[in-house]
Amino acid sequence: MARALAGIQPEKVWHYFEEICKIPHPSKKEEKLAAYIINWAKEKNFEVQRDKLGNICIRKPSTPCMQDRLPVIIQGHIDMVCEKNADVEFDFDNDPIQCYIDGDWVKAKGTTLGADNGIGVAMGMAILDSTDIPHPAVELLCTLDEETGLTGAIQLGTDLLKGKILINLDSEEDGTFTIGCAGGLNTSASLKYDADTPLANSLGYQITIKGLRGGHSGIEIHDGRGNAARLLNRVIYELNKQFDFQLSSFDSGSKHNAIPREAFAVIALPKGNEQKFNEEIKKFNDILKNEYLTKEPNLSLEAAPFDLPKRVMTKQMQEKVIKSFYAMPHGVVRMSPDMPGLVQTSTNFAVVETRENEIFVLTSQRSSVETEKQDLANKVRIALELGGFEVSQGDGYPAWQPNVNSPILKTAIEVYKNIFGEEPKIESIHAGLETGLIGEKYPGMDMLSFGPNLRDVHSPDERVQISTTEKCWKLLLEILKNIPKS
Repeated sequence: MARALAGIQPEKVWHYFEEICKIPHPSKKEEKLAAYIINWAKEKNFEVQRDKLGNICIRKPSTPCMQDRLPVIIQGHIDMVCEKNADVEFDFDNDPIQCYIDGDWVKAKGTTLGADNGIGVAMGMAILDSTDIPHPAVELLCTLDEETGLTGAIQLGTDLLKGKILINLDSEEDGTFTIGCAGGLNTSASLKYDADTPLANSLGYQITIKGLRGGHSGIEIHDGRGNAARLLNRVIYELNKQFDFQLSSFDSGSKHNAIPREAFAVIALPKGNEQKFNEEIKKFNDILKNEYLTKEPNLSLEAAPFDLPKRVMTKQMQEKVIKSFYAMPHGVVRMSPDMPGLVQTSTNFAVVETRENEIFVLTSQRSSVETEKQDLANKVRIALELGGFEVSQGDGYPAWQPNVNSPILKTAIEVYKNIFGEEPKIESIHAGLETGLIGEKYPGMDMLSFGPNLRDVHSPDERVQISTTEKCWKLLLEILKNIPKS
């Protein structure tokens, strides 16, 4: 069978990435991919160890003449965010990702690609599978369930790793070394569904916002993209002033770290209002398209006849939900005063799900300043509690504090300049990385993160750039050759 990614370099990296794409690996359901990686490692006669959670560590001895170098850990996570366009039929639990080449990019057909972080894992596997690459003793650490709360790193066994230097391959900007990241916290809530019956002579309608770009809430949160949940609620809030409709359901988003791209609401509208209602929908569609003309050129607000719902919210509940969502903060709250261009604190209004007995909400707060993260989480909590929601918050994860004196950073900078003839960019990022948690488990671990260009991760537009993947591979090989002596 012809390989979709044949003919691009580095060949072995793309081979393993395509193998990863063939195996379903949603967050919390990575065992099929884990089994493939473990069986592959055993066939190669590598030492394999798993901790209690199931994180995988594969060890390969150093090549000759590199035994005196510090042992290195190459790290990536094996789960992926599962997002698809509404018109795409796809089962992430069973179907392989349909990857393909589009110019200088690898993409997927209608779904997330999983290059976050499959491309990093593929690079680690290619290193282990090499016979001609000089390297010190290497461990490939494959963590589980990164995308839904860094579970693998949080529960990482403290006796799993032997290496002293960790290279995380989960960054997404070519030519950039990441040495710090924000901490995060999820706030979730539920409100008991108080049901009523639709008024007599009502019609069912579904209101839909779609065509938004979405994206990673740690990477694109500052980009001015639309949040489908907020925009749909804004429309409903205004329509609620003019029509005596009854709200039945509100659904948007599916992941805490993805900006919602689509949102759907089902209502019962009294007959006789159809013409004016459709006129108002068209008016709001024009308003939103004008406001997001540059950032969201494919934005679309539509209303279409729908099955009349059998139950609707009570008026009191409807008012609470709409107003609570309207008060919900979303987006950048503060930029860093010390690092130009870096988001310091933000929140993502991520998921709304109408269930049989409740309305469920999930949000995500991020900050490189712990006290600001807690303050913002309090604001989200209060907005939800004022709407009658019961709120819960996790412990979150810590920020990774930058170390500008890191020996591996110094080595990487020198290598980068020697290969490419220019200075790399050094940054801390707003997205969460597992490095902070791994560093807590292994004090003194010297850590660095880099990777090729990825764009629109956590959305069906996710793509990874071929040319910068080759560049990243060359950089990784040279860094391994120049690891400091122990």
